[in-house]
Amino acid sequence: MATIGHYNVLKVLRETGSGYFLDGGELGDILLPGNNVPSVLEVDDQIEVFLYFDSEDRIIATTDDPYCEVGEFALLEVVEVNEIGAFLYWGLQKDLLVPFREQKIKMEKGSWHIVFVYIDEQTNRIAASAKVDKFLGNEPLTFKPGDDVSLFIYGPCPLGFNTIINNTHWGMLYNNEVFQPLNRGEHIKGYINKVREDGKIDLSLYPAGFKKTKTSAELIIEYLKRNNGYMPLTDKSPAEAIYDTFGISKKNFKMAIGSLYKSKVIEIGENGIRMIEGKGN
Repeated sequence: MATIGHYNVLKVLRETGSGYFLDGGELGDILLPGNNVPSVLEVDDQIEVFLYFDSEDRIIATTDDPYCEVGEFALLEVVEVNEIGAFLYWGLQKDLLVPFREQKIKMEKGSWHIVFVYIDEQTNRIAASAKVDKFLGNEPLTFKPGDDVSLFIYGPCPLGFNTIINNTHWGMLYNNEVFQPLNRGEHIKGYINKVREDGKIDLSLYPAGFKKTKTSAELIIEYLKRNNGYMPLTDKSPAEAIYDTFGISKKNFKMAIGSLYKSKVIEIGENGIRMIEGKGN
């Protein structure tokens, strides 16, 4: 059965002047507009499409990829606010409504918010909510240490990062488990580290027993510390010299020193790089 707010593989029934009608089963025939067809279709062909409602609240198919599906979280931008709520851009022609009752704070055009996408029982339409707590922790807790899971980074907190696991439960990525930059709204693979007696879940970005490989920035800092805070290499140095020294590519080297420079850990000169006194700890 075809489902609204998700991807579906549907059969082509017939072609019309406005596009192709697909077999939506109990949902009836569903139009795939002609300007949204990537190639020529024939009757009885199968095509993967996303189903949602157009501006006239008709079920419509698209081959465009939305940023999220029903049942998922996403970080989206407000593109319009009117008398019924805020509208978020989610990659499709019709924007996604957040009713006023589903806003934690007043949404304004140009602001970004993490929302959950759901089917509104009152209107039977796709909508979004910023009140994410009510959509989490409603399913039985079946995670076990070592399970690999999908993580959605909700945002930083004093202990690390508040994280949503498999779109169903809250989890915590502690600072001592994070060895890479993480951004709000980012999707990343992770692992269950521990399920506490109170139901709280500790997470890791690495499987149990995994030995963390040092980052390029860490390798550079260690080299500087061993060599009185100086190295005769810059982003202009030959790739071979960089690889011989650190075992990393010139691209990764440039990214690492760029990050260290922005963090005011190093100074970059014409002939070398020097660690700023008191930095790099």
